[in-house]
Amino acid sequence: MADPDKTDPIIIKKYANRRLYNTATSKYVTLDDLAEMVKAGTNFEVVDARSGENITRSVLTQIIFEEESKGHNLLPVSFLRQLIQFYGDSLQTMVPNYLEASMDAFSQNQDRMREYMKGAIGHSMNPFAQWEELGRQNIAMFERAFQMFAPYGAGGGEGTEGFSGATPDKASNDGKLDDLKTQIENLRKQLDEMSR
Repeated sequence: MADPDKTDPIIIKKYANRRLYNTATSKYVTLDDLAEMVKAGTNFEVVDARSGENITRSVLTQIIFEEESKGHNLLPVSFLRQLIQFYGDSLQTMVPNYLEASMDAFSQNQDRMREYMKGAIGHSMNPFAQWEELGRQNIAMFERAFQMFAPYGAGGGEGTEGFSGATPDKASNDGKLDDLKTQIENLRKQLDEMSR
């Protein structure tokens, strides 16, 4: 995959009629075309044709919305709720850097996950054991990182007794674990169907 930060971005112009124009190819494109460009690692910026304002963020968000509405559910509801809660919060400025670092770490682990999957299929009664362990490690890393941002970390400490919501309750954590188990089970079923 190409490194999107090492090349000058292709300019995509968005017109008032919502049409998108790729200035590099001199052709109109769709949101699906832009999604494919992202997957290919193509660096682009979307600008408003009239004002010249950079609207890349809103167009990328629109692509995510379109993918989610097609049933390609990648973002859990609990994650979306947490994300919304950070808008206007004092920690709002830290969230983008945290999410970027988390996704970078996840991306670096992609190859490891794929290798686990290759090695596990046919070599184990539970081909997902290694993947589940890697998932647990990632969740633990995310939880540790979120604790760094919490004003009254999960470890308790002095002065936290009167703070409601300082630590997530056990039921909430159990619910998240159940959600993860359900997602893994659904993935197992999909892989079983594909292997037939």
